[in-house]
Amino acid sequence: MTRTLDIEQLRAQTPGCAISTHFNHSGSSLPSDTVLAAVTEHLQRESLYGPMEAAANAAGLIDEARADAAGLIGAAPAEIAFSSSGSAAWGLAFAALPPLVEGDRILVGRQEWGGNLSTMQAAAKRAGARIETIPVNEDGSVDANALAAMIDDRVRLVALTWLPANGGLINDAAAIGRVTRAAGIPYFIDAAQALGQLPVDVSAIGCDMLKGSGRKFLRGPRGAAILYLRKAFLKTLEPAYLDVLSSTWGEDGPNVRTDAQRFETSEKPIALLLGLGAALKQARSLGVDAIRRRIRELSGQLRGQLAAIPGVAIHDLGTEKSGLVSFTVAGIAPQALRGKLAEKRITIAANGIPYTPLDMMARGLNEIARASVSYLNTTDEIDRLCDNVAALARQAA
Repeated sequence: MTRTLDIEQLRAQTPGCAISTHFNHSGSSLPSDTVLAAVTEHLQRESLYGPMEAAANAAGLIDEARADAAGLIGAAPAEIAFSSSGSAAWGLAFAALPPLVEGDRILVGRQEWGGNLSTMQAAAKRAGARIETIPVNEDGSVDANALAAMIDDRVRLVALTWLPANGGLINDAAAIGRVTRAAGIPYFIDAAQALGQLPVDVSAIGCDMLKGSGRKFLRGPRGAAILYLRKAFLKTLEPAYLDVLSSTWGEDGPNVRTDAQRFETSEKPIALLLGLGAALKQARSLGVDAIRRRIRELSGQLRGQLAAIPGVAIHDLGTEKSGLVSFTVAGIAPQALRGKLAEKRITIAANGIPYTPLDMMARGLNEIARASVSYLNTTDEIDRLCDNVAALARQAA
């Protein structure tokens, strides 16, 4: 049965919808009353009973959040770790890989997130290894066939940013996974923009690691993220550091946990994780398929209306597109456009080369404006954004 989202009710349960027209859900979305209450009520319990005692009483809810995170992506709870951010999660997993040596190769998609790319490049430089970019298809997506032709016994990792931060492209993550699985090469996915926007099944994709932020399309709080590590792959990883949660002390020294919590520490932002848990329950209750349908419809409308404005250029790649809409307005720098719209309480983002350096430089782009759509947005909000962009474009002409 096809689910229908009650947008009016969902907006009423989201205080931010009454304050501004928000089109930066790919940066941070607007949390619901339920998420806000989960965070603030736990902070109140900490003030009354003490943080350690409040955390102990919340242990069952943290377990529920881990189970919901696993259920959202088709994993087992033992394969899920929580982290403070997507970048921290990605870095923890990368640091646990066997050290690179001279001549090793890492293959990356052209849209790789700048933080991941910098981490890999620094490690490769120290070891004398190389970072190589996988060619793209005509639509700009990473070419799985080209990847297959690049595989040899020196390849140590394949990394893919599934939905890049600089536009609407959706890479074929499963096609890349079929190549890496056949070759037995570790496969990392940055799913920061995918979680809460697209259906995710890690088994079907074939990835060994996947990370995603809670603050984006899941509508959780900042400071909480999800790290998935495939069970068999997890055994091959050596965490860069341990603490009393990730290992216990025995007669022969530390005994490292066998589940994904070997990448967690005993000190956690419990309130934020409870907020993430509330956001995960809401996403699963609404149904990611229903969320995806509405985002596809609204973002398609937004692209069409923006493209019809004289002086506006759309910069999205891909055949099937996400809710991230990238564009520029002739005569107005993206950051300036962002500021002018903010004066009208319309929120967008502006992304430069550091976010997706390989793709931006390959396409000769220095900066783009980005309006990202959630199921919370309405057609009236799209009209408001486009009317204001059109007015600014006329002034700049």
